[in-house]
Amino acid sequence: MSSTIQIRIDDDLKKKSDKLFKDLGTDTTSAIRIFLTQAVAHNGFPFEIKRSSVNEHPLAAMSEDEILERLTIAREQSAQGKQREAMAVISDIRSKYGL
Repeated sequence: MSSTIQIRIDDDLKKKSDKLFKDLGTDTTSAIRIFLTQAVAHNGFPFEIKRSSVNEHPLAAMSEDEILERLTIAREQSAQGKQREAMAVISDIRSKYGL
């Protein structure tokens, strides 16, 4: 006997996941079946679940000495002309994280 699971997801997420799984040689239904099989085998999620640290301040985990050291290095690199335009950095970040 088999059961049916119905879920509602965003159209964009469905398109992206369908393409991803097709590229991996499977389909979304099979990928969900694999996920459920692995969840049962692991007796939980088959991967680590973490809260996003997007809103966490990047300096929060650093000591004052580490911050001062990084500022010193940044000043030295800037004096040597080792710097980039802000828009280039933002573009790289957007590309890397799909923003």
